Amino acid sequence: MAAEDLSDADIAMDSANLYKEETFTDRRVGTLQVLTPITKTGAIDTARPVLYVGQTQVLTPAGALPLSFEVQAKSLEDAVAQFGENAKRALERTMRRLEELRREQASSIIVPGSGSVPPGGLGGPGGGRLVR
Repeated sequence: MAAEDLSDADIAMDSANLYKEETFTDRRVGTLQVLTPITKTGAIDTARPVLYVGQTQVLTPAGALPLSFEVQAKSLEDAVAQFGENAKRALERTMRRLEELRREQASSIIVPGSGSVPPGGLGGPGGGRLVR
C-alpha cells in the first residue's frame, strides 16, 4: 500500500469488539492470554464469552518456531489444564502446513522467460549443444 493510500484507510477501532487483555505464564512452557470482553465504557460485557489464547515456542533446527492457538475453556484453570494438548495440536497443524508449503515449492514449475532460466537455456550460448 502506498503512503498516499493510508489517508483513505479505515484504521478506527471497533468499539463493539473490545477486550481487556491479561497475560499469565508459568515462565517455563508458555503463556495464556485471557481476553475479557468489555463495553466501550470499560465495563465487562457478559453477553460475549471470555477468550483464551495459548502461546509457546518449539525449538527447531531453523530456530524457535512460535505457536499461537485458541483454547476452548470456561475458566483460567480449564485453559491451563488444556494448554499442553492444544499446543500439540497447533504444532501438528503447523508442521502439516510447512510440509504442504515445502511440497508446493518443490513442485513449482520454471517458466521460460520468467527470469529464473537464462536466455538460451541452462547451457548458455549455443543452447547446450556440444561443438567439435
